[in-house]
Amino acid sequence: MTMDIGVPIKDLGSYTIEPLRDKILALPEEAWAGNEFRQLEYEVHAHTQSVVLVFTHGHGWPNIEVSKEVGWDLLAEEAVPLMHKILEDHYPPGGTIIRAMAARLQAGGVIKPHNDKHPSFHHGHRIHIPISSNPRVRFMIDGRPQRMQIGNVYEINNQKQHSVMNKGSEGRVNFIFDYVPPNNISR
Repeated sequence: MTMDIGVPIKDLGSYTIEPLRDKILALPEEAWAGNEFRQLEYEVHAHTQSVVLVFTHGHGWPNIEVSKEVGWDLLAEEAVPLMHKILEDHYPPGGTIIRAMAARLQAGGVIKPHNDKHPSFHHGHRIHIPISSNPRVRFMIDGRPQRMQIGNVYEINNQKQHSVMNKGSEGRVNFIFDYVPPNNISR
């Protein structure tokens, strides 16, 4: 079963993001340098920095291991209740959050057009919580610009080609998590 949600982006509505936003924006700069796996493993993420709470490399799909990372201690208190509220409102219970991170695209940075290839992306929902942005950020899905409003939460269709360009003078930060519903994963 593929997770093509049928539209490029789905607005999941307005949520109280302030506690998570304030915590992320107050992180010391060294917190952003702690986990470079995505930048080194995926060329498209070379201009990003991440504070990772949970992550899977996805080896041996669907029998995967999800590990807590250093970002857990920094952001879980604010992030976990928000993720659970979003999941409770929109998705079947009993699944697994397999990735969760704050991701920053530096000023002048680009995430080149790509499709997420790993099987976990075909079985999960990729949810974005915009934290900070600027008018010169361009998020494209399937060749069309998409607006993400701070205070709203979105599911993106990562089966479609997507890219981000930040021509602004400050970084763009989204909190991103992947949720795999029950029956789509082995535990």
